[in-house]
Amino acid sequence: MSAVAYNLVSVSSLALYRRYRPESFAEVIGQEHVTGPLQQALRNNRVNHAYLFSGPRGCGKTTSARILARCLNCEQGPTPTPCGECESCKDLARNGPGSIDVIEIDAASHGGVDDARDLREKAFFGPARSRYKIYIIDEAHMVTPAGFNALLKVVEEPPEHLKFIFATTEPEKVIGTIRSRTHHYPFRLVPPGTLRDYLGEVCGQEAIPVEEGVLPLVVRSGAGSVRDSMSVMDQLLAGASDAGVTYAMATSLLGYTDSSLLDSVVEAFATGDGAAAFEVVDRIIEGGNDPRRFVADLLERLRDLVILAAVPDAADKGLIDAPADVIERMQAQAGVFGAAELSRAADLVNEGLTEMRGATSPRLQLELICARVMLPAAYGDERSVMARLDRIERGVNFSPGGGAQGAAHGAPAMPTMGYVPGPGAHAGAPLPGGAPIPPGGGAAAARAAVRGPGPGQGPVPGQAPDRSAAPGPRRLGRSPGSGSGSRPGARARRVRAPLRRPRPPHALAEHPGGGQEPPSLHLDPAQPERPCGGLRRHDPPTRLRQRRCP
Repeated sequence: MSAVAYNLVSVSSLALYRRYRPESFAEVIGQEHVTGPLQQALRNNRVNHAYLFSGPRGCGKTTSARILARCLNCEQGPTPTPCGECESCKDLARNGPGSIDVIEIDAASHGGVDDARDLREKAFFGPARSRYKIYIIDEAHMVTPAGFNALLKVVEEPPEHLKFIFATTEPEKVIGTIRSRTHHYPFRLVPPGTLRDYLGEVCGQEAIPVEEGVLPLVVRSGAGSVRDSMSVMDQLLAGASDAGVTYAMATSLLGYTDSSLLDSVVEAFATGDGAAAFEVVDRIIEGGNDPRRFVADLLERLRDLVILAAVPDAADKGLIDAPADVIERMQAQAGVFGAAELSRAADLVNEGLTEMRGATSPRLQLELICARVMLPAAYGDERSVMARLDRIERGVNFSPGGGAQGAAHGAPAMPTMGYVPGPGAHAGAPLPGGAPIPPGGGAAAARAAVRGPGPGQGPVPGQAPDRSAAPGPRRLGRSPGSGSGSRPGARARRVRAPLRRPRPPHALAEHPGGGQEPPSLHLDPAQPERPCGGLRRHDPPTRLRQRRCP
């Protein structure tokens, strides 16, 4: 194999993030708050002896450390723009062999006190060919406290030729005595718009066509990390066909939900069509999709709808990252919902996503989420009331069989639950004993139905009762017709009925037929409660049964 062919094979076998690793601060994207001050410090020749680069993974910490070492050891430097022609710049280039004076140490495997002592002994030797001897300690949070203490003296007072660059994702784990002796530069995640443009340039250099909706999916999968996004893009480019990377391929390979399913379930929520919503759930399960992923994608869609409802030009302002056709559909969907209804649906989906973690039946949880979103009347909180008001203003029918199908078939609305029978609805209905219920309904009819017929004949409507028939208090448990030898019940032997007290004339109500209402059994009104005496009653047995206050 020739040398040219070998170089082509070796370059093509490199990962995408290694092939496009930046070689200068100008090529680093999304970290201007770090690269700008570092370049200015190099121009002013105010370079510190120790630096601490912190931030999420894949945002350029180690790459920036290599670029800083390249700028310091360039023959034209120290300079913010390395020449790329000298021996040091070639050694530290993207595909260079590396420099003997720039030592990278993985603290995850070399973070003990013995490693720190070995580094301290070698650090005092001068550089072999370069201006500075630079130690890049990656994953610095993995260094043990004893190892940091062993490095403390050399980091605090290093020789003129020695520089330290610590890179870590957890700066709080670096002991304060080391952190206070460094210049700390925090790195951040790259914004989605910047990352999408960068990925588009990479795909253009690779000469592989990519559909419009693929790049937002890659950016979302990378979550702001350049290395993660480049790895995902490398995977898609490796499996691309002659037509390039299609949206369907990216959706299935990355595990995201197809936008058509999201459109279907959102439209079902808007119209209250339960059949359509649960049909989408069945399609998700039958298609082998993860219900949790679907709920996460649905929450992302509802978030976009909430923003579009509040800011109609959110796409132009960069608040939403989606293709033009998807944004057009979402604008139509946001116009159907009310603001309170969208907020409530997003809250319910967010709560359901939390409940789905560790759930034994994700499908059941997904179906419950759909049912809760479409039934605001089942909850009495403020957001559900506002969601119902939004639906009333839209005029959506939510009767049984409602929604899109119910409206098409003319499903009748639910009857009003405020029906009250009129006075003559049950007039003349006989009692079980044969006595008729007084006509006119009302309280008299209710009392007659509860009291039932007496031993002879029930009270005649419109006629005042005979008070002589009740000479005194009547005991419970012995019916008028029972024999003298019959034993009364246990409750009848202990409890005596309260006295029948006559009511004042002005309190007697008249029956609809013209008679007066018969007196009913009433307890004596309770006296005010005393601090230590309980309640005072006229009836001694009743008083004994009252509960005393503590």
